[in-house]
Amino acid sequence: MDQASLARAANVSRNTIVSFEKGQRAPNANNLGAIKAALETAGVDFLESGEAASGAGVALRGGEAD
Repeated sequence: MDQASLARAANVSRNTIVSFEKGQRAPNANNLGAIKAALETAGVDFLESGEAASGAGVALRGGEAD
């Protein structure tokens, strides 16, 4: 999913997505929820701490920089 598609699905501007990705601003609760919902609708699973992926995918390790 590209930035424009995510922005449309979350009903936010593309500039909002770009700013979040660049770390120029933190998402507010409404935008964060909308972006999460859009990604979940697209098939992304958000794992809780300690959960393992059930298939191919990516999980971030808490507190570790790669």
